[in-house]
Order: sequence, then structure tokens, then C-alpha cells
Amino acid sequence: MSTFTIFLVLIIFVAFLLVVVIMVQNPKGGGLSSSFGGGGTQQLGGVKKTTDFLDKSTWTLAIIMIALILLSSISILGGTGTNESDVIDTEGIETTIPAPPGGDTTTDNTEGDTPVE
Repeated sequence: MSTFTIFLVLIIFVAFLLVVVIMVQNPKGGGLSSSFGGGGTQQLGGVKKTTDFLDKSTWTLAIIMIALILLSSISILGGTGTNESDVIDTEGIETTIPAPPGGDTTTDNTEGDTPVE
């Protein structure tokens, strides 16, 4: 297993956890704590603190996801930091320099033909 594959599995796992944590929260502030009846008093061993836990876990999972994404991009490059492509091989390609615009369009003609315009 390559390091990128490991990072990919971890990113998918953290994304799943992040979706679960976000779906448990209620956008109006009720969320999991209101389902236990923890409106104003502290019941069931501190359910009032559930929204704080969900908020902190959301931020923690988001930071972990960003770190994993950045680390996976480093593992794609192989840690070298080069941006050279291995797909394009430039060793076998002949390069020609085009004539400047408005310059001399005649070519060195060794066979006696007329100049190319």
C-alpha cells in the first residue's frame, strides 16, 4: 500500500465522521442536547455540554482533514517538490527555432531549388 492510498483511506474516514457529527447538530442550537431534554438545566450527566463537544469535534475533524489533504499532496509529489512531468519525454524531440517575423525567409539551399518564402 502506498502512502497516498493510506492518506486517501484516512481522508474518507475523517470525511464520514465529519458528516456524522454535522448531521447530529441542529442548526437552531437544539441538536442532540435538546433531544435529551437539556434545555436549561444540566441533566443526564452533562448533556448541556453536548453542543460544545460537537462544535469542538467539528473543528477538530476539519483541521485533521485539511492536514491529511496537505500531507497527501506532498506524498503525490514524492517529497521531492519537483513539478516535472514524467509523461512528456523531451529527450527525443528536435527543437527548431522559428524565423523572426519580418526577417529573412530564405533558407540555405544546397540542392539548387528556389528559396522558400
